[in-house]
Amino acid sequence: IVSCLSWHVQQRGKPLIECSTILLFAFSSQICMIAHITAREMPTLHRYEKEKFFVNAEGRKESVPSIHDPATRELSVVVPSYNEEDRLPLMMDEALDYLEKRQKRDPSFTYEVIVVDDGSKDQTTKVAMKYCKKYGSDKVRVLSLVKNRGKGGAVRMGVFSSRGEKILMADADGATKFADIEKVEEGLKNLQPWPNEMAISCGSRAHLEKDSIAKRSYFRTLLMYGFHFLVWFLCVKEIRDTQCGFKLLTRKAASRTFSILHIERW
Repeated sequence: IVSCLSWHVQQRGKPLIECSTILLFAFSSQICMIAHITAREMPTLHRYEKEKFFVNAEGRKESVPSIHDPATRELSVVVPSYNEEDRLPLMMDEALDYLEKRQKRDPSFTYEVIVVDDGSKDQTTKVAMKYCKKYGSDKVRVLSLVKNRGKGGAVRMGVFSSRGEKILMADADGATKFADIEKVEEGLKNLQPWPNEMAISCGSRAHLEKDSIAKRSYFRTLLMYGFHFLVWFLCVKEIRDTQCGFKLLTRKAASRTFSILHIERW
């Protein structure tokens, strides 16, 4: 009798599974269709005249370099910042302390930090310039955008003004411990040989997920899991934390990625 009931339940469950699969496929197809219909042409990289220069530690204007020029530094750190006068100092202190100590251990290591002020209404540029004056404009540069472009646009402007063989995206709020750059560097190294010198290593805070869930509302947690599922189902299965702002790219990968960027406001 038990076997018969189990078989009956399994048979009744099949239509439900099939129906769920069909609905999921239909939903995914609609998302793809909407994305295709609403997709706009790639925004051109327009620089205002002011954005073609940065101010050095002595207060003089210098032309920004180009991503298409040969690399002259081992690492570029791009820090998109919007109204970050309060949180930026903590992140910069931690990052520069690490980078300076690393350079002392290995004099051949060279770096630059590019703070991109994304049209802030506070004193973000002024705060960042203090580090430029302290460490010199060869190590710290501030790129002030005329108007707010969004995080994607700010990162792209910083990437396209960088000199590094490898380019690291790092959030101004210091959400990721800067010394963890060694982990993403190891990830990039493990991807060798890089096809066409292109590779990307993404940081992840997935191991902190349980702690963050306890602080989120049920609705936000539901949205998080739903978004993670869609990314897994429609895009990539290996990346568990797409929102982590800690990403390391080779110079060619950065050039290719941000040259075909469709959406700047992310």
